[in-house]
Amino acid sequence: MGFVIPPPQQASVAIAGLEDRFPVRRIFCVGRNYAAHAREMGKDPDREPPFFFTKPADAVADSPCTIPYPPLTADLHHEIELVIAIGTGGANIPADAVMDHVWGAGVGIDMTRRDLQAEAKKMGRPWDWAKAFDFSAPMSPLVPLVDVPSLTAGRIWLAVNGEVRQDADISDLIWPVRDHVAYLSQAVTLAPGDLIMTGTPAGVGAVDPGDVMTGGVDGIGEVEVTVGSRG
Repeated sequence: MGFVIPPPQQASVAIAGLEDRFPVRRIFCVGRNYAAHAREMGKDPDREPPFFFTKPADAVADSPCTIPYPPLTADLHHEIELVIAIGTGGANIPADAVMDHVWGAGVGIDMTRRDLQAEAKKMGRPWDWAKAFDFSAPMSPLVPLVDVPSLTAGRIWLAVNGEVRQDADISDLIWPVRDHVAYLSQAVTLAPGDLIMTGTPAGVGAVDPGDVMTGGVDGIGEVEVTVGSRG
């Protein structure tokens, strides 16, 4: 069997210390998973179960990188996140078995066209145009789970041009990794290569062409992204 057009290149993420790469199948993102961020977005975090949106696999970009300022927006925002990489698939995974399915972890930035998101919310439309655009998921190299010190505690932070904007701890997650991965697996069968961006803490804000974002999660990795010119 052949293909009528050339198949797309397999999206992938670097692995710390290795030439081999992690193939990306899907990217799931948890919304409003830090209480302070939920409140800054005008929501009550104590009343909402976890919810998810997606990005295309080829939204990933290896850090350090320069990403273009995307079209259709005048309000591009940063959202630093812990990223979980799934190595073994499964459905209806119990929370106490989630780590058996995790290959490793990394750090990513959920780039967001905030003005388009606000418009979509107002009109009751999907968030795709706000979240799922080209280069919207720059990421650090992944670290195998055996080398990850903790997925329950550790500083998560992001700075723009050296000024810290987001600064929290992954222990502040409303739905910690075990719980939200188990919940997600009730809706879809997770598969090797799936990435889960676990939510962002408070302090999200706009970036402009020429800005340099740096951030990380202690013990897991750091990311560096420069915002390029407008298309």
